[in-house]
Amino acid sequence: MCGRYSLTTAPEALRRLFNFDNLPNLAPRYNIAPTQDVPVIRQADSAHNKGGDGGGRALSMMRWGLVPSWSKEISRTAPMINARAETIAEKPSFRAAFESRRCLVPADGFYEWRLEDGKKQPFRIGMKGGAPFAFAGLWEHWESPEREKIESVAIVTTVANARLQPIHARMPVILDPHDFDQWLGAEAGSSRQALMRPYPVENMAFYRVGLRVNSVRHDDPDCIAPLKAQH
Repeated sequence: MCGRYSLTTAPEALRRLFNFDNLPNLAPRYNIAPTQDVPVIRQADSAHNKGGDGGGRALSMMRWGLVPSWSKEISRTAPMINARAETIAEKPSFRAAFESRRCLVPADGFYEWRLEDGKKQPFRIGMKGGAPFAFAGLWEHWESPEREKIESVAIVTTVANARLQPIHARMPVILDPHDFDQWLGAEAGSSRQALMRPYPVENMAFYRVGLRVNSVRHDDPDCIAPLKAQH
């Protein structure tokens, strides 16, 4: 699964990678947690037609924890922050979004925990050199009877690659930049299934971080500092 991640990359660098049209003022975030608003990249016109292709890409803010359009209310417990790649084409909660509302979720690291000496040790996982990357995401539009409107997102997960298996059995689907258009586009679903695979091990790195990241109240550079550098 993916239950916490970071995005500290400058907005201009993100725009160069993801090629979105707008340039919002994004502050660095070191400990992004479920139910918080997160930046998401989708086709520029999909906000208006609730799916489909656009002439460009746009960055929007969405609630992390997908709310199906048919839900009567927003669940206050266990938000759907992840969507399993193996079942999203059939599961009612994700099926429609997988068909027509796919997105990119920018990040530059994510956290997983492993039991060590009886305690859960957090790890920060990402690319070698700390470069930003994209999770495969699904988004939805929900509206309450009182006309409250919420756009929400879930991160797609798959089995972990061999490098990450000792930490956690699953990992988020990370898309290569060459595959962004294929994931966002309107082509047949069979071509997208091939993208939902473990990311190559040779490009990834991880390190232990301190327990500060365990609390969602903490969102500062100490959350991503290597454990040996903390006091």
